[in-house]
Amino acid sequence: MTTVEWRENDTDRTAAWRSENGAPAPRRIVVIHDDIAADKALKLIRSGTGLLWRGDFHNARQLMRALDRRLGKRASRAPQSSDPGEIFRANRRARAERAAILGRILVPLGPDYSISLRRAPDVRDACVHAYGPPASGVDEAPGGETLVSLPEVLGAISAYEWHRGGIEIAALGARIHPAYGVFAPTRDEYIDLVAETPWPDGVDQPVVWDIGTGTGVLAAVLARRGARAVVASDINPRAVECARDNVRRLGLEGRVTVTGGDLWPGGDDDEVGDRSGRADVVVCNPPWIPGRPTSALEQGIYDPDSDVLHRFLHELPEHLTPRGEGWLILSDLAEHLGLRTRDELLARIADAGLTVVGTHETTPRHSRATDSADPLHPARAEERTILWRLAARSPGRP
Repeated sequence: MTTVEWRENDTDRTAAWRSENGAPAPRRIVVIHDDIAADKALKLIRSGTGLLWRGDFHNARQLMRALDRRLGKRASRAPQSSDPGEIFRANRRARAERAAILGRILVPLGPDYSISLRRAPDVRDACVHAYGPPASGVDEAPGGETLVSLPEVLGAISAYEWHRGGIEIAALGARIHPAYGVFAPTRDEYIDLVAETPWPDGVDQPVVWDIGTGTGVLAAVLARRGARAVVASDINPRAVECARDNVRRLGLEGRVTVTGGDLWPGGDDDEVGDRSGRADVVVCNPPWIPGRPTSALEQGIYDPDSDVLHRFLHELPEHLTPRGEGWLILSDLAEHLGLRTRDELLARIADAGLTVVGTHETTPRHSRATDSADPLHPARAEERTILWRLAARSPGRP
């Protein structure tokens, strides 16, 4: 556990440092109150200083908003490129700077995750959901406090509300409850694609694998629509527990098995696949933008060098039954940003020994698709989400 130090009221203080996205502890910490001006706060942060808030909690949020407005004005004054890829990269740089600066507003968590600031909400249940019980180490922090960024605390609150209320999934007729650090299924168009795409010809009640299951939403949809067995895997331990929780809530334990693992589930019995470890349908909704994620949550969107996509395609043929199909669900936003071409994707598919037996596509329905103020709006307006039906090439297939 990293320890941070500062001086407060002529006393040397220490606390633990926590950051779920791996942000480094600030080199220097100063205590601030309600009277600090936003410009002064920004100057301190740019010098590498963390600002430990001791004032009113709501005023801390006001300071964060004031800093965000200043950063937004600066970004709007930057030279604008006509190249969509450069616009994307500039937008990523601006977002990274924003996260780094706002992440230097710090609030103290007590040993029980309480915040002893005026008008602070009760965040204890939200922090238990995000971090686990306090006995996991928070109560061992020197001085009894742990410092976290204000955006992280607000994120934990928001994630807990999503978890408690759940997200209504029309294709399920039920709610899915996302967990902290697990990508929430708010973009539902890809769910509808999986719910409506017909099974491979000659395959009835298939064994299905759901690769990178996340909340388990696709595994649940596949089970509800008639799969004999579904095996869902994810490399993220939080996602594995989240998917298991949703499977239990939906009463699908007898048909859906959730396991950890990088891409492929293992095993040689009927629950996992046929005796050679294959499945009739392998579903994968990989990160759709080549790029480096800056947090665990962003791993659902950004994939460095498209590594997950390429490994899935390369290894898919050895995991399909003779009539089996891989269902690759992929937004084409990267194509409109100039980060990947359609020809490159098709070449990867062909080089893997796969053939395209069909596609189904839909228009994204998320709010950014129609937000003309979004710097990436021209690309988002053209975006389509495509389900690629892939089969291993054989003498009977071109």
